[in-house]
Amino acid sequence: MLMEARENFISGNYKISEPLLNQLILQNSRNPEVYQMLATIYYDKGQFNKAIRIFKRALEIDPTYTDASVGLSIILNDLGRYDEGRMVFQDAQKLLDRRAGKMDSYVEEKIASKHEELADLYFQYQHYAESLEQLYKALKLSTRKAEITLRIAECHVKLGDTQRAVRELKSLIREYPQLLSAKLKLGVIYYNMNNLAEATEQWENILLRDPGHPEALRYLKMANAAGITSLTL
Repeated sequence: MLMEARENFISGNYKISEPLLNQLILQNSRNPEVYQMLATIYYDKGQFNKAIRIFKRALEIDPTYTDASVGLSIILNDLGRYDEGRMVFQDAQKLLDRRAGKMDSYVEEKIASKHEELADLYFQYQHYAESLEQLYKALKLSTRKAEITLRIAECHVKLGDTQRAVRELKSLIREYPQLLSAKLKLGVIYYNMNNLAEATEQWENILLRDPGHPEALRYLKMANAAGITSLTL
Protein backbone atom coordinates (compact mmCIF):
# COMPACT_ATOMS: atom_id res chain seq x y z
CA MET A 1 0.00 0.00 0.00
CA LEU A 2 2.85 2.38 0.82
CA MET A 3 4.45 1.82 -2.57
CA GLU A 4 1.17 2.52 -4.35
CA ALA A 5 0.60 5.65 -2.28
CA ARG A 6 4.15 6.85 -2.96
CA GLU A 7 3.92 6.25 -6.71
CA ASN A 8 0.65 8.17 -6.96
CA PHE A 9 1.98 10.96 -4.75
CA ILE A 10 5.06 11.39 -6.93
CA SER A 11 2.86 11.39 -10.03
CA GLY A 12 0.62 14.06 -8.52
CA ASN A 13 -2.39 11.74 -8.27
CA TYR A 14 -3.35 13.06 -4.86
CA LYS A 15 -6.95 11.83 -5.05
CA ILE A 16 -5.64 8.27 -5.11
CA SER A 17 -2.73 8.66 -2.70
CA GLU A 18 -4.62 10.58 0.01
CA PRO A 19 -7.02 7.76 1.05
CA LEU A 20 -4.17 5.24 0.89
CA LEU A 21 -2.06 7.37 3.21
CA ASN A 22 -4.98 7.81 5.61
CA GLN A 23 -5.41 4.04 5.68
CA LEU A 24 -1.75 3.63 6.58
CA ILE A 25 -2.14 6.12 9.41
CA LEU A 26 -5.20 4.25 10.69
CA GLN A 27 -2.96 1.19 10.77
CA ASN A 28 -0.66 3.14 13.12
CA SER A 29 2.14 3.59 10.62
CA ARG A 30 5.37 4.85 12.16
CA ASN A 31 6.89 5.86 8.83
CA PRO A 32 7.42 9.65 8.78
CA GLU A 33 7.23 9.62 4.98
CA VAL A 34 3.54 8.68 5.20
CA TYR A 35 2.79 11.76 7.29
CA GLN A 36 5.02 14.00 5.18
CA MET A 37 3.23 13.02 1.97
CA LEU A 38 -0.22 13.47 3.49
CA ALA A 39 0.74 16.85 4.96
CA THR A 40 2.02 17.95 1.56
CA ILE A 41 -1.34 17.02 0.03
CA TYR A 42 -3.18 19.06 2.67
CA TYR A 43 -0.85 21.98 2.00
CA ASP A 44 -1.59 21.73 -1.73
CA LYS A 45 -5.32 21.83 -0.92
CA GLY A 46 -4.87 24.93 1.24
CA GLN A 47 -5.70 23.07 4.45
CA PHE A 48 -2.82 24.61 6.36
CA ASN A 49 -3.83 23.70 9.91
CA LYS A 50 -4.17 20.03 8.96
CA ALA A 51 -0.87 20.15 7.12
CA ILE A 52 0.92 21.71 10.11
CA ARG A 53 -0.49 19.08 12.45
CA ILE A 54 0.54 16.19 10.19
CA PHE A 55 4.01 17.58 9.51
CA LYS A 56 4.52 17.91 13.27
CA ARG A 57 3.45 14.29 13.68
CA ALA A 58 6.10 13.24 11.16
CA LEU A 59 8.71 15.13 13.16
CA GLU A 60 7.54 13.51 16.39
CA ILE A 61 8.32 10.15 14.79
CA ASP A 62 11.66 11.31 13.35
CA PRO A 63 12.83 14.81 14.37
CA THR A 64 15.59 14.64 11.73
CA TYR A 65 13.25 13.97 8.79
CA THR A 66 14.27 16.95 6.67
CA ASP A 67 11.44 16.73 4.11
CA ALA A 68 8.94 17.22 6.93
CA SER A 69 10.90 20.01 8.61
CA VAL A 70 11.23 21.89 5.33
CA GLY A 71 7.56 21.39 4.49
CA LEU A 72 6.53 22.70 7.89
CA SER A 73 8.93 25.63 7.57
CA ILE A 74 7.44 26.59 4.20
CA ILE A 75 3.89 26.60 5.56
CA LEU A 76 4.88 28.67 8.59
CA ASN A 77 6.63 31.14 6.31
CA ASP A 78 3.56 31.31 4.07
CA LEU A 79 1.57 32.24 7.16
CA GLY A 80 4.06 34.95 8.12
CA ARG A 81 5.51 32.97 11.04
CA TYR A 82 9.07 33.42 9.79
CA ASP A 83 11.01 32.96 13.03
CA GLU A 84 9.06 29.84 13.91
CA GLY A 85 9.65 28.43 10.44
CA ARG A 86 13.38 29.03 10.63
CA MET A 87 13.63 27.42 14.05
CA VAL A 88 11.87 24.25 12.88
CA PHE A 89 14.46 23.60 10.20
CA GLN A 90 17.43 24.62 12.33
CA ASP A 91 16.35 22.30 15.15
CA ALA A 92 16.07 19.39 12.72
CA GLN A 93 19.54 20.07 11.33
CA LYS A 94 21.09 20.23 14.80
CA LEU A 95 19.59 16.85 15.65
CA LEU A 96 20.79 15.40 12.36
CA ASP A 97 24.31 16.72 12.94
CA ARG A 98 24.35 15.26 16.43
CA ARG A 99 23.14 11.87 15.23
CA ALA A 100 25.34 11.55 12.17
CA GLY A 101 28.52 13.19 13.42
CA LYS A 102 30.34 14.04 10.23
CA MET A 103 27.79 14.02 7.42
CA ASP A 104 28.63 12.43 4.10
CA SER A 105 28.57 14.54 0.95
CA TYR A 106 25.15 13.31 -0.15
CA VAL A 107 23.52 14.36 3.11
CA GLU A 108 25.37 17.68 3.09
CA GLU A 109 24.11 18.47 -0.40
CA LYS A 110 20.57 17.50 0.54
CA ILE A 111 20.59 19.78 3.56
CA ALA A 112 22.18 22.54 1.49
CA SER A 113 19.32 22.28 -1.00
CA LYS A 114 16.83 22.67 1.84
CA HIS A 115 18.60 25.81 3.01
CA GLU A 116 18.34 27.09 -0.56
CA GLU A 117 14.61 26.36 -0.64
CA LEU A 118 14.16 28.45 2.49
CA ALA A 119 16.37 31.15 0.99
CA ASP A 120 14.13 31.23 -2.09
CA LEU A 121 11.08 31.64 0.09
CA TYR A 122 12.60 34.45 2.14
CA PHE A 123 13.79 36.18 -1.04
CA GLN A 124 10.32 35.91 -2.55
CA TYR A 125 8.88 37.77 0.43
CA GLN A 126 11.72 40.31 0.39
CA HIS A 127 13.26 39.06 3.63
CA TYR A 128 16.73 39.40 2.16
CA ALA A 129 18.72 39.17 5.40
CA GLU A 130 17.08 35.86 6.27
CA SER A 131 17.60 34.63 2.71
CA LEU A 132 21.27 35.55 2.95
CA GLU A 133 21.63 33.66 6.23
CA GLN A 134 20.25 30.49 4.63
CA LEU A 135 22.49 30.84 1.58
CA TYR A 136 25.62 31.13 3.69
CA LYS A 137 24.60 27.95 5.51
CA ALA A 138 24.09 26.22 2.17
CA LEU A 139 27.49 27.45 1.00
CA LYS A 140 29.22 25.73 3.92
CA LEU A 141 27.67 22.38 2.97
CA SER A 142 27.53 22.40 -0.81
CA THR A 143 30.12 21.95 -3.53
CA ARG A 144 28.07 24.32 -5.76
CA LYS A 145 30.01 27.36 -4.61
CA ALA A 146 29.64 29.37 -7.81
CA GLU A 147 25.87 29.06 -8.06
CA ILE A 148 25.24 29.88 -4.41
CA THR A 149 27.71 32.77 -4.31
CA LEU A 150 25.93 34.43 -7.23
CA ARG A 151 22.73 34.34 -5.20
CA ILE A 152 24.55 35.64 -2.13
CA ALA A 153 25.76 38.61 -4.16
CA GLU A 154 22.21 39.35 -5.28
CA CYS A 155 21.03 39.38 -1.66
CA HIS A 156 23.76 41.86 -0.74
CA VAL A 157 22.62 44.08 -3.60
CA LYS A 158 19.02 43.92 -2.38
CA LEU A 159 20.22 44.87 1.10
CA GLY A 160 22.08 47.86 -0.34
CA ASP A 161 25.54 46.48 0.42
CA THR A 162 26.94 46.64 -3.10
CA GLN A 163 30.54 46.73 -1.91
CA ARG A 164 30.08 43.36 -0.22
CA ALA A 165 28.46 42.01 -3.38
CA VAL A 166 31.45 43.21 -5.40
CA ARG A 167 33.89 41.51 -3.02
CA GLU A 168 31.99 38.23 -3.20
CA LEU A 169 31.94 38.29 -6.99
CA LYS A 170 35.58 39.32 -7.41
CA SER A 171 36.64 36.50 -5.10
CA LEU A 172 34.49 34.07 -7.07
CA ILE A 173 35.96 35.24 -10.39
CA ARG A 174 39.50 34.78 -9.07
CA GLU A 175 38.64 31.19 -8.22
CA TYR A 176 36.58 30.55 -11.36
CA PRO A 177 37.91 32.89 -14.09
CA GLN A 178 35.82 31.08 -16.69
CA LEU A 179 32.55 31.91 -14.88
CA LEU A 180 31.03 34.44 -17.26
CA SER A 181 27.80 34.82 -15.29
CA ALA A 182 29.77 36.27 -12.36
CA LYS A 183 31.47 38.80 -14.63
CA LEU A 184 28.13 39.72 -16.16
CA LYS A 185 26.57 40.34 -12.74
CA LEU A 186 29.63 42.23 -11.51
CA GLY A 187 29.41 44.47 -14.56
CA VAL A 188 25.78 45.29 -13.83
CA ILE A 189 26.60 46.14 -10.21
CA TYR A 190 29.49 48.37 -11.27
CA TYR A 191 27.28 50.11 -13.80
CA ASN A 192 24.59 50.82 -11.22
CA MET A 193 27.33 52.21 -8.96
CA ASN A 194 28.19 54.61 -11.83
CA ASN A 195 31.52 52.83 -12.37
CA LEU A 196 31.11 52.66 -16.13
CA ALA A 197 34.76 51.85 -16.87
CA GLU A 198 34.77 48.84 -14.54
CA ALA A 199 31.42 47.65 -15.88
CA THR A 200 32.61 47.88 -19.46
CA GLU A 201 35.80 46.01 -18.58
CA GLN A 202 33.82 43.07 -17.19
CA TRP A 203 31.59 42.81 -20.25
CA GLU A 204 34.52 43.17 -22.65
CA ASN A 205 36.34 40.39 -20.78
CA ILE A 206 33.33 38.18 -21.39
CA LEU A 207 33.52 38.91 -25.11
CA LEU A 208 37.19 37.92 -25.16
CA ARG A 209 36.11 34.42 -24.14
CA ASP A 210 32.79 34.40 -25.97
CA PRO A 211 32.64 37.05 -28.74
CA GLY A 212 29.00 36.32 -29.44
CA HIS A 213 27.78 36.42 -25.84
CA PRO A 214 24.32 38.01 -26.31
CA GLU A 215 23.89 39.53 -22.86
CA ALA A 216 27.36 41.08 -22.75
CA LEU A 217 26.78 42.57 -26.20
CA ARG A 218 23.38 43.87 -25.15
CA TYR A 219 24.69 45.48 -21.96
CA LEU A 220 27.56 47.16 -23.78
CA LYS A 221 25.14 48.52 -26.34
CA MET A 222 22.78 49.76 -23.63
CA ALA A 223 25.63 51.32 -21.67
CA ASN A 224 26.60 53.32 -24.73
CA ALA A 225 23.04 54.47 -25.32
CA ALA A 226 21.89 57.83 -24.05
CA GLY A 227 19.58 57.94 -21.06
CA ILE A 228 20.44 54.53 -19.60
CA THR A 229 21.04 55.09 -15.90
CA SER A 230 20.64 51.61 -14.40
CA LEU A 231 20.64 48.00 -15.50
CA THR A 232 19.24 44.78 -14.09
CA LEU A 233 20.02 41.16 -14.87
